[in-house]
Amino acid sequence: MFTGIVEELGEVVDRDELTEAVRFTVRGPLVTSDATHGDSIAVNGVCLTVVDIVDGGFTADVIQETLDRSSLGGVITGSRVNLERAAPIGGRLNGHIVQGHVDGVGRVLSRTSTDNWDVVRISLPADLARYVVLKGSITVDGVSLTVSGLQDDAADGSWFEISVIPTTRELTTIGRVDVGDTVNLEVDVIAKYVERLTITAGPA
Repeated sequence: MFTGIVEELGEVVDRDELTEAVRFTVRGPLVTSDATHGDSIAVNGVCLTVVDIVDGGFTADVIQETLDRSSLGGVITGSRVNLERAAPIGGRLNGHIVQGHVDGVGRVLSRTSTDNWDVVRISLPADLARYVVLKGSITVDGVSLTVSGLQDDAADGSWFEISVIPTTRELTTIGRVDVGDTVNLEVDVIAKYVERLTITAGPA
Protein backbone atom coordinates (compact mmCIF):
# COMPACT_ATOMS: atom_id res chain seq x y z
CA MET A 1 0.00 0.00 0.00
CA PHE A 2 1.09 3.56 -0.74
CA THR A 3 -0.09 7.04 0.25
CA GLY A 4 0.43 9.02 -2.96
CA ILE A 5 3.09 11.24 -1.39
CA VAL A 6 6.00 11.12 -3.82
CA GLU A 7 9.34 10.66 -2.08
CA GLU A 8 11.67 11.17 -4.99
CA LEU A 9 11.77 12.25 -8.62
CA GLY A 10 13.68 9.42 -10.27
CA GLU A 11 15.03 8.84 -13.75
CA VAL A 12 14.80 5.84 -16.07
CA VAL A 13 18.40 5.05 -17.04
CA ASP A 14 17.71 1.93 -19.11
CA ARG A 15 14.80 0.21 -20.84
CA ASP A 16 15.53 -3.38 -21.84
CA GLU A 17 12.99 -4.94 -24.19
CA LEU A 18 12.12 -8.52 -23.23
CA THR A 19 9.58 -10.98 -24.63
CA GLU A 20 6.20 -9.30 -23.99
CA ALA A 21 7.79 -7.37 -21.13
CA VAL A 22 10.25 -4.59 -20.35
CA ARG A 23 12.91 -4.38 -17.67
CA PHE A 24 13.37 -0.83 -16.40
CA THR A 25 16.40 0.40 -14.52
CA VAL A 26 15.44 3.43 -12.47
CA ARG A 27 17.77 5.76 -10.57
CA GLY A 28 16.41 6.57 -7.12
CA PRO A 29 18.96 6.69 -4.29
CA LEU A 30 16.41 7.63 -1.63
CA VAL A 31 13.83 4.92 -2.33
CA THR A 32 16.55 2.29 -2.71
CA SER A 33 18.46 3.29 0.44
CA ASP A 34 16.73 0.51 2.39
CA ALA A 35 15.22 -1.53 -0.46
CA THR A 36 15.85 -5.21 -1.06
CA HIS A 37 14.87 -7.74 -3.69
CA GLY A 38 11.10 -8.23 -3.72
CA ASP A 39 10.18 -4.87 -2.21
CA SER A 40 7.46 -2.75 -3.79
CA ILE A 41 8.12 0.70 -5.25
CA ALA A 42 5.47 2.76 -7.04
CA VAL A 43 6.69 4.20 -10.34
CA ASN A 44 4.30 6.86 -11.65
CA GLY A 45 1.66 5.19 -9.52
CA VAL A 46 2.29 1.64 -10.72
CA CYS A 47 3.32 -0.84 -8.04
CA LEU A 48 6.48 -2.60 -9.27
CA THR A 49 8.58 -5.30 -7.64
CA VAL A 50 12.28 -4.69 -7.14
CA VAL A 51 14.29 -7.30 -9.05
CA ASP A 52 17.73 -5.96 -8.17
CA ILE A 53 19.45 -2.98 -6.55
CA VAL A 54 22.10 -1.36 -8.76
CA ASP A 55 24.19 1.78 -8.11
CA GLY A 56 21.61 3.92 -6.34
CA GLY A 57 18.78 2.53 -8.40
CA PHE A 58 16.74 -0.59 -9.02
CA THR A 59 15.49 -2.82 -11.80
CA ALA A 60 11.88 -3.92 -12.23
CA ASP A 61 10.11 -6.08 -14.80
CA VAL A 62 6.88 -4.79 -16.34
CA ILE A 63 4.69 -7.24 -18.25
CA GLN A 64 2.86 -6.40 -21.46
CA GLU A 65 -0.54 -6.06 -19.76
CA THR A 66 0.80 -3.32 -17.48
CA LEU A 67 2.47 -1.59 -20.43
CA ASP A 68 -0.85 -1.66 -22.30
CA ARG A 69 -2.97 -0.46 -19.38
CA SER A 70 -0.73 2.31 -18.06
CA SER A 71 1.45 5.12 -19.34
CA LEU A 72 4.59 3.09 -18.59
CA GLY A 73 4.47 1.84 -22.17
CA GLY A 74 5.61 5.30 -23.26
CA VAL A 75 8.36 5.68 -20.67
CA ILE A 76 11.81 5.76 -22.26
CA THR A 77 15.41 6.13 -21.14
CA GLY A 78 15.77 9.61 -19.69
CA SER A 79 12.14 9.88 -18.55
CA ARG A 80 11.58 11.34 -15.09
CA VAL A 81 9.27 9.29 -12.88
CA ASN A 82 7.56 9.67 -9.49
CA LEU A 83 8.83 7.20 -6.89
CA GLU A 84 7.35 6.09 -3.57
CA ARG A 85 8.20 3.20 -1.29
CA ALA A 86 5.42 1.11 0.24
CA ALA A 87 3.98 2.75 3.36
CA PRO A 88 5.26 1.32 6.65
CA ILE A 89 2.70 0.07 9.16
CA GLY A 90 2.37 2.74 11.80
CA GLY A 91 3.47 5.50 9.43
CA ARG A 92 1.50 8.67 8.69
CA LEU A 93 -1.14 8.50 5.95
CA ASN A 94 -0.39 11.95 4.52
CA GLY A 95 -2.21 11.33 1.24
CA HIS A 96 -4.86 8.63 0.91
CA ILE A 97 -4.99 4.86 0.50
CA VAL A 98 -3.25 4.05 -2.80
CA GLN A 99 -2.78 0.49 -4.06
CA GLY A 100 -0.51 1.15 -7.00
CA HIS A 101 -3.04 -0.59 -9.27
CA VAL A 102 -3.78 1.71 -12.20
CA ASP A 103 -7.48 1.89 -13.07
CA GLY A 104 -7.08 3.74 -16.33
CA VAL A 105 -5.21 6.35 -18.31
CA GLY A 106 -6.20 9.98 -18.75
CA ARG A 107 -4.97 12.63 -21.16
CA VAL A 108 -4.06 16.19 -20.22
CA LEU A 109 -6.63 18.46 -21.87
CA SER A 110 -5.43 21.84 -20.65
CA ARG A 111 -3.03 23.53 -18.25
CA THR A 112 -3.54 27.00 -16.85
CA SER A 113 -0.64 28.50 -14.91
CA THR A 114 -0.54 31.27 -12.31
CA ASP A 115 2.22 32.46 -10.00
CA ASN A 116 0.98 30.28 -7.16
CA TRP A 117 -0.56 27.19 -8.72
CA ASP A 118 -1.49 25.40 -11.94
CA VAL A 119 -4.91 24.08 -12.84
CA VAL A 120 -4.59 20.89 -14.90
CA ARG A 121 -7.62 19.38 -16.64
CA ILE A 122 -7.46 15.65 -17.39
CA SER A 123 -9.85 13.44 -19.35
CA LEU A 124 -11.71 10.88 -17.26
CA PRO A 125 -12.52 7.45 -18.75
CA ALA A 126 -16.29 6.87 -18.70
CA ASP A 127 -16.01 3.71 -16.59
CA LEU A 128 -14.16 5.60 -13.83
CA ALA A 129 -16.28 8.75 -13.68
CA ARG A 130 -18.68 7.37 -11.05
CA TYR A 131 -15.82 6.92 -8.57
CA VAL A 132 -14.63 10.54 -8.73
CA VAL A 133 -16.23 13.28 -6.63
CA LEU A 134 -15.53 16.97 -6.19
CA LYS A 135 -13.06 17.54 -3.33
CA GLY A 136 -12.37 13.80 -3.24
CA SER A 137 -8.99 12.13 -3.74
CA ILE A 138 -7.52 10.77 -6.96
CA THR A 139 -4.06 9.49 -7.79
CA VAL A 140 -2.39 10.93 -10.90
CA ASP A 141 0.93 9.30 -11.84
CA GLY A 142 1.25 8.18 -8.25
CA VAL A 143 0.54 11.59 -6.72
CA SER A 144 -2.35 11.92 -4.24
CA LEU A 145 -4.35 14.97 -5.36
CA THR A 146 -7.68 16.62 -4.61
CA VAL A 147 -10.31 16.96 -7.33
CA SER A 148 -10.92 20.71 -7.68
CA GLY A 149 -13.20 20.59 -10.74
CA LEU A 150 -15.34 17.90 -12.34
CA GLN A 151 -17.52 17.33 -15.38
CA ASP A 152 -19.34 14.04 -15.80
CA ASP A 153 -21.00 14.27 -19.20
CA ALA A 154 -21.33 11.25 -21.46
CA ALA A 155 -22.04 13.44 -24.50
CA ASP A 156 -19.23 15.98 -24.13
CA GLY A 157 -16.78 13.70 -22.35
CA SER A 158 -15.87 13.53 -18.67
CA TRP A 159 -12.94 15.35 -17.12
CA PHE A 160 -11.60 16.44 -13.77
CA GLU A 161 -9.27 19.20 -12.65
CA ILE A 162 -6.49 19.31 -10.09
CA SER A 163 -4.91 22.42 -8.60
CA VAL A 164 -1.16 21.92 -8.38
CA ILE A 165 0.76 23.86 -5.73
CA PRO A 166 4.41 24.96 -6.28
CA THR A 167 5.81 22.11 -4.14
CA THR A 168 4.03 19.50 -6.28
CA ARG A 169 5.12 21.28 -9.46
CA GLU A 170 8.73 21.17 -8.35
CA LEU A 171 9.01 17.72 -6.80
CA THR A 172 6.87 15.54 -9.11
CA THR A 173 6.29 14.95 -12.80
CA ILE A 174 2.93 16.73 -12.49
CA GLY A 175 4.91 19.94 -12.89
CA ARG A 176 6.09 18.77 -16.31
CA VAL A 177 3.04 17.20 -17.93
CA ASP A 178 1.68 19.12 -20.90
CA VAL A 179 -1.41 19.08 -23.09
CA GLY A 180 -1.69 15.73 -24.85
CA ASP A 181 0.41 13.78 -22.34
CA THR A 182 -1.03 10.61 -20.82
CA VAL A 183 -1.13 9.99 -17.07
CA ASN A 184 -1.95 7.00 -14.89
CA LEU A 185 -5.15 7.25 -12.83
CA GLU A 186 -6.14 5.35 -9.71
CA VAL A 187 -9.49 6.17 -8.14
CA ASP A 188 -10.33 5.87 -4.46
CA VAL A 189 -10.45 2.15 -3.64
CA ILE A 190 -13.05 2.75 -0.90
CA ALA A 191 -15.55 3.92 -3.53
CA LYS A 192 -15.04 0.70 -5.50
CA TYR A 193 -15.59 -1.46 -2.44
CA VAL A 194 -18.75 0.45 -1.49
CA GLU A 195 -20.12 -0.07 -5.00
CA ARG A 196 -19.30 -3.78 -4.95
CA LEU A 197 -20.90 -4.32 -1.54
CA THR A 198 -24.01 -2.42 -2.58
CA ILE A 199 -24.42 -4.45 -5.76
CA THR A 200 -23.82 -7.85 -4.14
CA ALA A 201 -26.03 -7.11 -1.14
CA GLY A 202 -29.02 -6.32 -3.31
CA PRO A 203 -32.23 -4.72 -2.01
CA ALA A 204 -32.99 -4.96 1.70
